[in-house]
Amino acid sequence: MNKSTSLLISSLLTFASMGAIAADGPNDAQIAAIVVTANTVDVNAGELAKSKAANKDVKEFAARMVTDHKGVNAQAVELVTKLHVTPEENPTSQSLKDGGVKKLAELQALKGAAFDKAYVDNEVVYHQTVLDALDKVLIPSASNDELKSLLVKVRPAFVAHLEHAKHIQASLK
Repeated sequence: MNKSTSLLISSLLTFASMGAIAADGPNDAQIAAIVVTANTVDVNAGELAKSKAANKDVKEFAARMVTDHKGVNAQAVELVTKLHVTPEENPTSQSLKDGGVKKLAELQALKGAAFDKAYVDNEVVYHQTVLDALDKVLIPSASNDELKSLLVKVRPAFVAHLEHAKHIQASLK
C-alpha cells in the first residue's frame, strides 16, 4: 500500500467513530468539539503543506485551508462562548485528533510531488467525509438553532474546498 492510499484510508477511518456516536446523535457540546477538532486538523495539515508543498496551486490551496478553517473555528468558539457551551471531548473528536497527528507524521515523511499528491488526495477525502458528517450527523443532531445555523452556513465552504481540491487533484495526475 502506497502512502497516498494509506492517507486516504486513514482519512476515512478518522470519521469511522461518527457512526458510533450517530446512534443517539451527539449533543451540542460534542458537536462543538467535533467541529473545532475537525477544523484544527485541517489547519495543521494546511500549515504543513504551506511549508512543504512544491506546487504553487497546492501551496495556495493550503493557505486558503488555513485561513478558512481558522475562520470557522473562530465562529464556532464565539458561538459556544455566547451559548455558554463547553465543547465536550468524545470518541469522534478524539479519533479526529489522533488521526490528524498520524496524518501529519505520514505527510511529514513525504517530499515534492509525492507530498503534494498525498496532501491533496487527503484533502479530497477529508472534505467529502466532513460533508457527509455534516449532512448525516452533525446538522440533524444539533438541537440549538444557532449551532445548526452555523453548521448550515459553513457547509458551502466545505463544498467549495472539496471542488477546489478535486480540481488540483486532477492537475497533479
